Amino acid sequence: MADNSVNPPWPTDAEEARAQAAKVRADAEAAVHKHMADPEVQKEWIRQNGLIYGALIAIGVVMVQPFLQISELNTSAKICVISFAIALPVLSALVLVTHQENFRQRASRSTLVEVGRNVGQLAAVIGVGAGFWHISWIAGVATIAAACFAIAIHSAGYSRLELGNRKAE
Repeated sequence: MADNSVNPPWPTDAEEARAQAAKVRADAEAAVHKHMADPEVQKEWIRQNGLIYGALIAIGVVMVQPFLQISELNTSAKICVISFAIALPVLSALVLVTHQENFRQRASRSTLVEVGRNVGQLAAVIGVGAGFWHISWIAGVATIAAACFAIAIHSAGYSRLELGNRKAE
């Protein structure tokens, strides 16, 4: 067993540590960029996004329907309706973009599309949370917490499947 007390396995100089950290970060970013450029990965993201957009549109239609017949909405109901008023057209446009992405077999690199993805999905999650909050504030908090947990599950599962067991290149 080697004695590392004289030469520890980590950098002792701050500049050397920064340089090593920058190299590790650059290597990781290059690996992620290479992975995301894979056409099969892009096709899978396109499929997943289409599924997400369709599901959020369906949820929005179901959740907003009961509020169409009510003339006076409380705060949580207004937030739900306004959130879906934003989410539904944006998600519908994204469904059309997804069809074009499928046709071209590559993902869009438009900043506007990226912003739309974030706005549409966030507005839908807020709408769902507000809709459940309208029924019960506990249900609203539980829905928002579960949505955050679901995002973490998807992220961890994807990362583990796609990046976790890769051999060093």
